[in-house]
Amino acid sequence: MRLHVGCAMWTHKTWQGRLLPHPLPPEERLIAYATWCNAVEGNTTFYATPARSTVESWARQTDPDFRLVVKLPKTITHGRHLTGADEELRSFLDAIEPLGPRAHALWVQLPGSFGPADLGILAAFLRRLPDSYRYAVEVRHRAFFEDPRAEGLLERVLSDVGAEWVPFDTAVLFQSPPASDAEREAWERKPRMPRRSRALTDRPIVRYLGRDDPARTVEGWQEWIDTVVGWLREGRSPTVFVHTPDNADAPTLARRFHEEARARLPEIEPLPEPMSEPLPDEPLTLF
Repeated sequence: MRLHVGCAMWTHKTWQGRLLPHPLPPEERLIAYATWCNAVEGNTTFYATPARSTVESWARQTDPDFRLVVKLPKTITHGRHLTGADEELRSFLDAIEPLGPRAHALWVQLPGSFGPADLGILAAFLRRLPDSYRYAVEVRHRAFFEDPRAEGLLERVLSDVGAEWVPFDTAVLFQSPPASDAEREAWERKPRMPRRSRALTDRPIVRYLGRDDPARTVEGWQEWIDTVVGWLREGRSPTVFVHTPDNADAPTLARRFHEEARARLPEIEPLPEPMSEPLPDEPLTLF
């Protein structure tokens, strides 16, 4: 039984020399991160479709069981509003093809302006996608969380194609005023999203945003521990991404989440021992 946990990125300035070896060339950074976590959000693809050679490097650095949840480019989701983007979609799918099974799901993050009236567009877009991938959709329009009819319609659209609804739980961040510069910036940029814990598929994905105070982050995820352990007992295979406003301790927090779930359910396989020393000169196989 495996629980996949990860962060919003696999390299971060504050991790260098503290959590991850430093310096590391780009072709070794994901290797080092993959000793800490067994999943990562593919956020970089939102800003630009990567070169195929770059994606091939990601694949070389990870085991086939490692999970990348890869975000569709914003030109498709935000710029073209899921319409008339066939060329951009083909380029993206060609670029990420080397990931193979590591592409756990393609992640369709929609803007806050994408509401219930747009569900026909979403349904048509999802039906055109190749069935060789799993898909996960993140919505930010509050009607989907506050209007039961809109919620039900979205669930139907997703269930018709076997897609998952990705919750972005920011409730803990907005429980009380910000206490750091990073939290103040997050208050301005992050959506105020309620907690949603209903899974539509056997592979639910959770995005959890805590605080820069690790104790408050851990306190705020206790309901998710209950939910995730329940999913595992049902035979589901969840992936949980842990964020904080500054992400300084995100890898250790992700591992802490895994440890807490494993304390409740010892059948969960342990994570590998994290790498903190520089890599040897010889090629290294971690898996």
